[in-house]
Amino acid sequence: MSLELPEFYFRVRENGAFVYLVDTENRQRRIEMNQIAVVNVRNGQIKPHGDHKLTEGEVQVIRDWMEDRLLVLEERDIDDIFRAIDYLNLTTHWAQSNAKEEQLEEVTDSLLLAMHDLRSVLIRKKGDRILKKAAE
Repeated sequence: MSLELPEFYFRVRENGAFVYLVDTENRQRRIEMNQIAVVNVRNGQIKPHGDHKLTEGEVQVIRDWMEDRLLVLEERDIDDIFRAIDYLNLTTHWAQSNAKEEQLEEVTDSLLLAMHDLRSVLIRKKGDRILKKAAE
């Protein structure tokens, strides 16, 4: 652990974070974290917590964190999709090589519907991109 703690701590939650000001400059030399804001990365909203008035500097730190957080979430989304592709391949191998008839009976309809839905969306989106490109 580094000797110097950051000035701000972001407790991540599903839509954003709770923002805390980290304080070690007290008599007991304990770490105190005072909540100063709640942020929502989906809509860009920053709400001060309680009576705290956010300074320009605090707002800028929060906005920078939100920008970085959106990049992390975007990277995770695409990584999840590549994992899904790998998992589809593993599922195909399982169905072909290892699956028992009862297991296949249990999952076939759900898999077929999910794959049909995915295929429909992908084809529609690809068509939209092709039409858009042709229009340009």
